[in-house]
Amino acid sequence: MLTAVKVGGYAIGLLAIFAAAMGIGAAVTPTATTAATPTSDQHDGMESTSVDAAAALPAGLMVTRDGFTLRLADGVLPAGSREPLRFAILGPDGAPVTAYRSEHDKDLHLIAVRRDLSHFQHVHPVLDARGTWSVPLDLSASGDYRVFADFTPAGHDRGLVLGADVAVPGSYEPVPIPEPTSTAHVLGGYQVTLDGGLMAGHESKLTLTVYQDGVPITDLQPYLAAYGHLVAVRVGDLAYLHVHPAGAPGDGVTLPGPGITFYATAPSAGDYRLYLDFQHAGVVRTAEFTVRAEKPAGAVPDSIDPATVPDDTETDGHGR
Repeated sequence: MLTAVKVGGYAIGLLAIFAAAMGIGAAVTPTATTAATPTSDQHDGMESTSVDAAAALPAGLMVTRDGFTLRLADGVLPAGSREPLRFAILGPDGAPVTAYRSEHDKDLHLIAVRRDLSHFQHVHPVLDARGTWSVPLDLSASGDYRVFADFTPAGHDRGLVLGADVAVPGSYEPVPIPEPTSTAHVLGGYQVTLDGGLMAGHESKLTLTVYQDGVPITDLQPYLAAYGHLVAVRVGDLAYLHVHPAGAPGDGVTLPGPGITFYATAPSAGDYRLYLDFQHAGVVRTAEFTVRAEKPAGAVPDSIDPATVPDDTETDGHGR
């Protein structure tokens, strides 16, 4: 939008000079107004550029993408341990979408995390006949939350992730982002180690290995058609990364632990929070990490390196 304004202003200036030179005086104003309005070809070009720019953005930064919109019933919810979140996915025609393609056993995955990247939740809403999704969230801690709807509409050629904010009024003390570490401790005596890192603009292999009381776990249970699910969120703007697991339970190759392998591409250098869901002994737990994505060799370094603060507090899983 700013570029279009600047180009229009520049065109007006040129036309004014031209008009003065030709002695057409009063005709300058209408001519300039007409010239400042793009022709159909110019408009199509600007619209195409906007679409291309939007497509290049990481997932989760937009409430509308590819004609689909995440519309929350309420943008403010009270603090509570089971507060109902209701929303709809509106299609290009403006009507709620009611048909989806299942991914990892669910039509839609909802991620909720407070904007300081604490209080992570991965839940699965229920869809009614009118196209309204609903799910209870643990909003015991006040603050601003980001919710990500991860889904694939029926007939759409790729998955979408749309994001929106939910405010929970009350006293709020942000939690500092922990320093990067290769080991996460989860209640129940579990430890998860991380092997591998992120590289900006390049796919990276990440292997997370699960232990309990120092003993490797070799009987992980399938959860949503995988032995683990990994969500990555960029610190700062909360861009959401698709992270894909390697293999699947029952494929004759993938073992039920202790290692779970994923592949991810970070869109930029900087810090990211990783959340690994895994199921063992009938309970789904979450291990959390901070990972610093590096620039490729020879790239210009960032001018600001976001500060992080260490925090050794154990995580207690989903909080569900």
